[in-house]
Amino acid sequence: MATGGGRAAGATHGLEAIVLAAGSGARFGGGKLTTPYRDGLLLDGALAAAFAAPARTVTVVTGADAPRIEAAARRFANGIGAAGRLRIVHAPQHAEGMGASLRTGVASLPCDAAGAFVFLGDMPRVPAVVLEPLAEALATGAAAAAPIFQGRRGNPVLLGATLFPDVLALQGDAGARAILQDLGDQLALVDAPDDGILFDVDLPTDLP
Repeated sequence: MATGGGRAAGATHGLEAIVLAAGSGARFGGGKLTTPYRDGLLLDGALAAAFAAPARTVTVVTGADAPRIEAAARRFANGIGAAGRLRIVHAPQHAEGMGASLRTGVASLPCDAAGAFVFLGDMPRVPAVVLEPLAEALATGAAAAAPIFQGRRGNPVLLGATLFPDVLALQGDAGARAILQDLGDQLALVDAPDDGILFDVDLPTDLP
């Protein structure tokens, strides 16, 4: 994953990145995203991928553990010289589920945003190599794009701005899955090199 602060080469105009980091991590026992992982915190993996994306800004959506998540995000962004690209927004209805967090993130984007990568804070191994192809798929006419590995669709997804009204209508813990399911051939699928697009951390036993 990229460690520099600039946008990835060939960045597509108008794309943004959102990192959903509002959950309480109840199944983990709390404090999931700020638990130690490799040489940093679990959240760092998602942040590294988001900052590597061809996106103008990286918006971290906070919720249950807002002060610690914000501090972790600022530390990471400062450490790679990318503080100017970081945005922090709080989802006051975060307890409702992922839908509320995603609504908050999308609602906060600049009005000229052409699309948004959506990263999940508990997915630390997203291969950065899929990010440019996702952007290229959107630029060539897809309504959304997602990576796929061995027949399984994963994350991050890239949502075009035409889907933002649907995102803003989301309720509960659904996330964007239902929106993607209705797209048919308007959803572009990009082959991923490994299962990092599928790997997430729910329990302490999921950690290496």
